[in-house]
Amino acid sequence: MKLAIISPSFAAAGAFPEVYAQALTRLRKLGIEPVEYPTTRKVGASAQERARDVTAAFADPSIAGVLAVIGGNDQVTVIPHLDDEVIRSNPKPFLGYSDNTNLHNHLWQLGVQSFYGGSNHVHLGSGPRIDPEHHASFLAALRDGGQLEITPVETSEDFGVDWTQPAALDSYGHRRPARPWQWRGARRSVTGPTWGGCFEVIDQLAMSGRMPSLEALNDHLILLEAAESLTPPDQIMRRVRALGEWGLFDAASGVIIASPPVSTHDIVPSPEQQDADWQAQCDVVFGQLERYNPELPAVFGVPFGHTRPQWVLPYGGQITLDGAQRRIVADYELNYPRRR
Repeated sequence: MKLAIISPSFAAAGAFPEVYAQALTRLRKLGIEPVEYPTTRKVGASAQERARDVTAAFADPSIAGVLAVIGGNDQVTVIPHLDDEVIRSNPKPFLGYSDNTNLHNHLWQLGVQSFYGGSNHVHLGSGPRIDPEHHASFLAALRDGGQLEITPVETSEDFGVDWTQPAALDSYGHRRPARPWQWRGARRSVTGPTWGGCFEVIDQLAMSGRMPSLEALNDHLILLEAAESLTPPDQIMRRVRALGEWGLFDAASGVIIASPPVSTHDIVPSPEQQDADWQAQCDVVFGQLERYNPELPAVFGVPFGHTRPQWVLPYGGQITLDGAQRRIVADYELNYPRRR
């Protein structure tokens, strides 16, 4: 099968070619042939150029899926230049996270299911191997379909080895025991389609007038995750509060919040402070959910965002959040035919 590798945000493929090359090798070992586009390695490509590549990847009938190299910070400028009719008429799985929330939201509004998670550089090209959780959900999203139980990981890292260093190709970053998931709300099981993404990008969706209607989100499970910028808990609280004022937590059937990064290459607090910062983010999120919908089932700490290992989750597809059994099951089937 052929997989389009595109850079709708930052072209890390051009900035860090060694990591990119290793990702392509690992894809081929999985029986996947990567296909590049003109801006895949072009750092600084215009929004119009990147949009042409996104549209071309969807238009090509030989392409089975589309993978973002990485996130970035300006994909909001790419969305207006897409050919919506081409994309709507040629649906296929798109994988990415972070700034790719822009494209996920746009595909969702076109009726095209996608998958939140995955990046060519972070999860495929760097480190000694692909993490098993990522491997299983990546292939389920792209090729295999079916259902997977989303389980806690044993260890977790907030960031990997600097991509300029040779060790980035064969070493993980600092990993520590993963923090346990925390649950709140009614102990019931809910199943529904998903919508959401990165807190910092949802801000941009709101300000650019690209949020879906509240009615369209009825009975959805909301995916929320924080970027690697270490957004302070009080700012996370304000975002969750604003979503509550909008009415999202009355419309939603449940909320799944990712484990947030609490350290970076440049900022590494003590382990105790990292634990405190992680818990502080959980507390402010749960505090606002308690304010707006005390019964709403929610779980905090699921590894689908800016930490590694990462589960790739359906976006627009179905997830079951079982507050009674403390389980999450994701359905990787699509509402359109897969291409092989």
